[in-house]
Amino acid sequence: MADEEKNETTEAEEPQAQPEEPQAEEPQAEESAAEEAPAEEPTAEEAPAEEPTAEEAPAEEPAAQEAPAEEAEPEPTHPREIRKRARRQHGEARPQRSAEERAAERDQTRGAKSARRSAWRTKAREKARQRRADTPPATEPVARPHGRQKVRQGVVVSDKPDKTIIVRIDVTRRHPRYEKIVRSSTTLHAHDERNEANAGDTVRLIESRPLSRTKRWRLVEVLERAR
Repeated sequence: MADEEKNETTEAEEPQAQPEEPQAEEPQAEESAAEEAPAEEPTAEEAPAEEPTAEEAPAEEPAAQEAPAEEAEPEPTHPREIRKRARRQHGEARPQRSAEERAAERDQTRGAKSARRSAWRTKAREKARQRRADTPPATEPVARPHGRQKVRQGVVVSDKPDKTIIVRIDVTRRHPRYEKIVRSSTTLHAHDERNEANAGDTVRLIESRPLSRTKRWRLVEVLERAR
């Protein structure tokens, strides 16, 4: 009986020794944590390896800064943009204004320009008036050069109208293609102030201003009298 009690006590004590096993597992957990920690160390060491990329970034910044300098600004076409650019180049910055202020300034500028134009016109008129007063009036008409007047020679066909003669002008020329002699004639009404020419006379005419509905020529001289 005493031996059975000893066996029971030993069996009862054995389950109590089993909880010591988790204590043995703790070092394993610590070892696993220790093993994992060195595995992560390379990641920490890799960070310095990536630092050159961070250092390379400043090297790229000048290129990014140089890019806008290379790109030329588009040339403004609107007058307002041109004025803004001119003020910006001269360092003159104008504050923002309302539409009423801009309209008032525009009216003021236009009024100043109109006053200057009016003063200039008044001064110009005074100068012209003084110039006309200083120059003496021209007594003789100024002869204006005329173009070369046409001259024709022909035979008087009729002298019945008063101070008018009808003259036949004979034209003989060679045809440019067929080289045949072509004769043609035309009649002109000429002014004869003294009725000097008679039918059959050979006369010379000169071109003149319109003297009537049909007369555009004037008698110069009688070359040959009719027999």
